[in-house]
Amino acid sequence: MSSNEFAKRLSQLRKQKGITQQKIACDLHFTQNSISYFENGKRHPDYTTLILFADYFNVSIDYLLQRTDNPIYSKDK
Repeated sequence: MSSNEFAKRLSQLRKQKGITQQKIACDLHFTQNSISYFENGKRHPDYTTLILFADYFNVSIDYLLQRTDNPIYSKDK
């Protein structure tokens, strides 16, 4: 996984939703610095964190990792 791809997608999603780094940090129990590090590629998400972000934005992990441009997540496959 390229953290740069994740970083770009996370930043893009946050800005599209009009959410601040502080809001995400508060909602997901991170610090604002942690969110900034994720968005700048200085910190890499583990599997649990990927799931947390995917659920928060209601997108698939593949979308977060830019493996697809389809953000739709469906539990029914």
